[in-house]
Amino acid sequence: MNHFHPTGNPMFNRRRFLHGSGALLGLPWMSSLGHGQDSPSSGDATPPVRTAFLYFPNGVWQKDWTPEKTGRDFDLPKSLTPLADHRDEVTVISSLDKKNSHQGDGHYAKTANFLTGMPVNKTTGKDISSGGVSVDQLIAAQVGKHTPLPSLELGTEPVISGIDSNVGYTRLYGSHISWQTATRPIAKEINPRVVYERLFGNQVSDNTEKAESYRNLLDYVLDDAKRVRGKLGRDDQFKMDEYLDAVRAVERRIEFASRPDRRSWQPSISEREIAGLKPGMPDEFTEHIDIMLDLIVLAFQTDSTRVCTFMFANDVSGRNFSFLDGVRGGHHELSHHENKESKIAQYQKINQWHVEQFARMLGKMKSIREGDGSLLDNSMILFGSSFSDGNKHDPDDLPILLAGRGGGTLNPGQHILPGDEVPLCNLYLSMLHRNGIEMDSFGDSTGELANL
Repeated sequence: MNHFHPTGNPMFNRRRFLHGSGALLGLPWMSSLGHGQDSPSSGDATPPVRTAFLYFPNGVWQKDWTPEKTGRDFDLPKSLTPLADHRDEVTVISSLDKKNSHQGDGHYAKTANFLTGMPVNKTTGKDISSGGVSVDQLIAAQVGKHTPLPSLELGTEPVISGIDSNVGYTRLYGSHISWQTATRPIAKEINPRVVYERLFGNQVSDNTEKAESYRNLLDYVLDDAKRVRGKLGRDDQFKMDEYLDAVRAVERRIEFASRPDRRSWQPSISEREIAGLKPGMPDEFTEHIDIMLDLIVLAFQTDSTRVCTFMFANDVSGRNFSFLDGVRGGHHELSHHENKESKIAQYQKINQWHVEQFARMLGKMKSIREGDGSLLDNSMILFGSSFSDGNKHDPDDLPILLAGRGGGTLNPGQHILPGDEVPLCNLYLSMLHRNGIEMDSFGDSTGELANL
């Protein structure tokens, strides 16, 4: 047996191990697999609620984002026009605030706490803190036991390390919105093929003895890695923790797949349909976005997970949007529009493009039937950014959309204006409650968000 070595040249490294183990993992809850004798038929089951948090960087041009009227009699402003076919499935929420982001730099202190709502510790990297566990991970801790993957964290750009010397913050903060603890961000996956393998690897054998052998292998790897961890520096310990999390995730999937299927909800998509969708690593950014959003829909459709986060790009991303007509330059640069009409027009087009991708995802979810409704009816899909106007970096009046009906617990098709400086965490508390998590507060919340 080869040991794990943290030297960068392992005989038995994380990538090889996960690749080898992933090939043995299955589709434990697909309809093509046999159900346990005690499992009710899918027609008698209630579809579960799925929750996603989709993040785009650099804010919006608010004059073309915020509807003039509240309630149901509102017109979609220019940036939201791609939602015309889904108007009745979307709630536009204005005036939400993140008070704990009013101090700090323009970006990092606002992105890292997008899903925690708590103060971000200013640091160059030695003592990172997002202030708390992110809302997606609290939901995953509750509902993740029902699915092969507790949650899925996705993006399109790799984690950026180092220090932004202009503001004195670690760039790591701009690469994460999902946090297992205040000091441990969850690594996101950016390669669609790897995501596919995590979701839809081959089935684990039902042979108890074989499953036990894999558990023993995992135990050996974990023990070996734990022995090494105490000898590592701070940065390498962080990498080691990511590795241990990945190994534990494989261990959990083996355990999950080796037990009888007694779940009431059974997805209807077939294994053959899934097999024909295996993606590669795209060359174009637009295709990358399409595939990642499709994988989220597929993960929800197959009940592979019920919780997902997705970052369209890292914060302070220099992503070039010249592929859009009339746009010449990068998103971050154009968000600093300086009130110049030429820059504002290009900034708005980038905003509208992001909404178009969101709308396409909603259309696909609406087309997937579940019981008496659709996949979208049984979901809560949040779409937003960590501050409002990119030129001012204001963390109040955040651009937030919430799509879906949350399994019948939401009443979309309206524009809500809760009041001045209402915490974004009020919305998160409402979403937690709709996932069956009874908490009195979350982050800086003051109560549930009214009129949802």
